[in-house]
Amino acid sequence: MAGAIGDPHVKLDIRTLYLIDLTLLGCTVLDKSVFSNLIKHIENGDISPLVTATYQLEDIVKAQQAFLEKKHTGKIILKVNKKIKI
Repeated sequence: MAGAIGDPHVKLDIRTLYLIDLTLLGCTVLDKSVFSNLIKHIENGDISPLVTATYQLEDIVKAQQAFLEKKHTGKIILKVNKKIKI
């Protein structure tokens, strides 16, 4: 889990963790190699993000509304069709 944007409180039967030998790990700072290893796995196609919805940039208000509802699992993507000069 990452972010806990919906609600930091969960209902969990703690027996679920130990009966199937799960491990709960919490950390706020990761070793520097973690991010580069993650990128390597993404580039190799080993893992990919879960995309829940894709919106055109023009529909950013709809995308923000979906985000604020906090009913989604995965990433909300904004698609930019034109090159933007900065």
